[in-house]
Amino acid sequence: MPNSIETLAKRNLHEVFGERDKTRRLAAIQQIFSPDCVFSDSHARHVGWLALDRAVSALLEMMPDFEFAELGECQVLLDAGRLAWSFGPQNDSKRITGLDVIVVSEGRISALYTFLD
Repeated sequence: MPNSIETLAKRNLHEVFGERDKTRRLAAIQQIFSPDCVFSDSHARHVGWLALDRAVSALLEMMPDFEFAELGECQVLLDAGRLAWSFGPQNDSKRITGLDVIVVSEGRISALYTFLD
């Protein structure tokens, strides 16, 4: 059964960006992203599963006690969705906030655009 756009957005936040175990994270990336996916944020543009995994790994290594949380509901269009999130340590869970916009093609995320507030 294919993932809904809302499910893909939430899986990306928790199973990809929130996953510190590299093996589980890469398995999730391969399940929910297209092989030639694009991840773009304020720092760089990353193309493909391994580039996405390296970007997430670098982020999590820089901030070892930070966790992601959803802020509000996911908003969905026919082929895209957006999910607001927070990222921070337990005592300051909203230290960083932002918004992920995903574009979905054939049941997988083909593009992820991350905006910081």
